Amino acid sequence: MHPPAAPRYRAVCRTDEVQPGRGTLVEVDGKEVAVFLVEGTLHAIENTCLHAGGPLHEGTITGTIVTCPWHGWQFDVRDGSCNLNPCVSLHCYDVREREGRIEIAAPRR
Repeated sequence: MHPPAAPRYRAVCRTDEVQPGRGTLVEVDGKEVAVFLVEGTLHAIENTCLHAGGPLHEGTITGTIVTCPWHGWQFDVRDGSCNLNPCVSLHCYDVREREGRIEIAAPRR
């Protein structure tokens, strides 16, 4: 057996485009991803709220919780868990900063 392939990171924006206290919308292989900088740590989650499709990058971020601007559903940006419905969660992406760029690991196919 072969070991799993290393993730393929994609540059999605400049480091200075991601600011604390607000989300940044990027695209990875055709998928919208919301990037957040919380206490010096980058987090990347699916951008679409599971309730009604709201844009999470436009939501309010308090600590590690982003609140959807449409109907108030809340998600933890560290693990994608939903405060209002523990049966659902958002996909999280591996994210890193490298040479002035934010890079996100492309989903495996």
